[in-house]
Amino acid sequence: MEKLVIKDNFWKGKKVLLTGHTGFKGSWFTIFLKSLGANVIGISLEPEEKKNNLFFEANIKNYCNSIFCDIRDFNLLNNHIKKINPEIVFHFAAQALVRDSYRDPLKTFNTNTLGTANILQSLSNIDSVRVAVFITTDKVYKNNDKTKSFKENDLLGGIDPYSASKSASEIIISCYKDSLLKNKNINIASARAGNVIGGGDWSKDRLIPDIIRSWSQNNKVIIRNPKATRPWQHVLDPLNGYLNLAEKLWKNEASSGAYNFGPSVDGNLTVENILYIASSFYEKGSFLVEKDKDNFYEAKTLVLDSSKSKKILKVKCKLSIEDAIKKTFNWYKKYNLGENAYNLCMKDLEFYKGIND
Repeated sequence: MEKLVIKDNFWKGKKVLLTGHTGFKGSWFTIFLKSLGANVIGISLEPEEKKNNLFFEANIKNYCNSIFCDIRDFNLLNNHIKKINPEIVFHFAAQALVRDSYRDPLKTFNTNTLGTANILQSLSNIDSVRVAVFITTDKVYKNNDKTKSFKENDLLGGIDPYSASKSASEIIISCYKDSLLKNKNINIASARAGNVIGGGDWSKDRLIPDIIRSWSQNNKVIIRNPKATRPWQHVLDPLNGYLNLAEKLWKNEASSGAYNFGPSVDGNLTVENILYIASSFYEKGSFLVEKDKDNFYEAKTLVLDSSKSKKILKVKCKLSIEDAIKKTFNWYKKYNLGENAYNLCMKDLEFYKGIND
């Protein structure tokens, strides 16, 4: 995203509640917020794995106050939020994997819909919050695999449980924004970002982590849908967009509602395209296409229209997809050679901040 919110020290001292701070994007966002001077309080489940987990590898606990809590437990969550009295809320916490949503749909629905409702209901019990940004996904749209770019006012839907749960959460967010929290002085928005990549993601069933795991062991990476198209972007681009959105909402310079965050047209590439670009940086590696044994449905085409964010927030992706992939692979290469994960994130963040300054 082209603009950075660091010139007027807006974030310095702001009390920010970040749910899902132990996840991949949440860990990166904690680092980003801390670099801007924010006081970050995180609420999340404690990660099950300590190895190959960015929260632990980068010692994120040193840069925020961590509270381990299940967002599905309203009473416990509500008590924590009352004590925190945040000024700005970012809700990242989710069951975020499409294939896991097929394996455990009830957990996915409970986490992504009830969890979102619990956060919103908790906001009705305090007066400190001025801005709340809810991170959903580009998969909230009713996708018929047509080559259209989805705009924020397009029809919501979802065939797989993950997409359906996130689409439902968007309706819950709108309900609270337009009725239940209407008389509260809170500007509420949802952020729908495309596929993100970056160092420190070791999640299963995600393209870049699967490539790293396979190629580092001289194995072919197994691909299900090589022709599937997605809006790819480096993780710092949407995170910077979220920061700009929150600042604009605080200053009442942007309307509440939904915002897409995705790359320009040349960032909408197939899985096969990403593999070819990745192999040019990794200097080795090949792939093998295998039919999905589970036969889980996944959309073939997904393209976002992010013109609203560009117009209102004045943001767009700063890193090309080639630069994003190169940065990501260099992160893993250096990490595997023994460099500190936090330092690697900070180097990428400082580089990112320096673009177009």
